[in-house]
Amino acid sequence: MTGGLPRDVLSAAAEAVVVALASAGDDQAYGELVRRRQSHIRELLRRLSRDAALADDLAQQAFVQAWQRIRTLEAPAAFGGWLRKIAVNVWLQHLRARGARGRSAAPGSLDGAAGAPTHELADEPTTAERVDLDRALALLAPDVRLCIVLAYGERMSHREISEATGLPLGTVKSHVARGAARLRETLRAYG
Repeated sequence: MTGGLPRDVLSAAAEAVVVALASAGDDQAYGELVRRRQSHIRELLRRLSRDAALADDLAQQAFVQAWQRIRTLEAPAAFGGWLRKIAVNVWLQHLRARGARGRSAAPGSLDGAAGAPTHELADEPTTAERVDLDRALALLAPDVRLCIVLAYGERMSHREISEATGLPLGTVKSHVARGAARLRETLRAYG
């Protein structure tokens, strides 16, 4: 079904309304959802993959899967979290396909002590700080990086991360604590 509402009406509509239209098969409404959410999903996947081209491919896969499943979404207001979970699952599928889940993504991974994470990592970094943070994130194993990005970048709780990733809650807590400690240690070295 093609949409009946003009683009300017769709762009001004509340997201729950647009989701409801897309769930009914309105492809223009779904296009509006993609337009609204694509930057966020691409940035999430770029943080996880450290590769802009791969992030674009994975984001496209996530949006295709979301379009195929949107009729199963029970609460239109939950679209953002639902889409994020699909994107995380696409990332995890990519890791499993490459056999990389849990292994360090870069040589020189640090073995720091676990520490209590703070939300200092979630502050808006400057461009130079973002480059340093991206480099530091690259040193973390994929599962640890995933938990850190979801905890600090997406502000998800440990329980939400566990549900989204399928990792046990204790593992999520451990990854977040150790990963945050490693990031602080690495970023301290950058000055």
